[in-house]
Amino acid sequence: MHGRQLYEYAVIRVLPVLEREEFLNVGVILFSKRAKCIQVRIALNEARLGAFTNDIDLEQVRMNLRSFERIAAGDADAGPIAALDVAERFRWLTAVRSTAIQTSRPHPGLSEDLDRTTDRLFRELVL
Repeated sequence: MHGRQLYEYAVIRVLPVLEREEFLNVGVILFSKRAKCIQVRIALNEARLGAFTNDIDLEQVRMNLRSFERIAAGDADAGPIAALDVAERFRWLTAVRSTAIQTSRPHPGLSEDLDRTTDRLFRELVL
């Protein structure tokens, strides 16, 4: 698709100790209704996460982050949420929740190239 496209993005965060409300940015999720796509980029820096606490189930965190990717991709084996349309999946993934993995509120933008925009946001906000 050519031309500027409206998109929304949110930052995916791990909150190792919910009560302290500290978080580590671990990914971005970008959604474009017009392009009918969701893109997710995730990088879990386990050493940085360990600076918050050593009492976290890393395997569970990895599994939960993987489900973000699978739901965003519409993976047929990822459950009923993954079967929703693109906009509904994005809204579900970015819904407010009080769990160890949360997202920021969605932010809008315009992009000429959604792949490059996702990569730029990932570098700036996560890496």
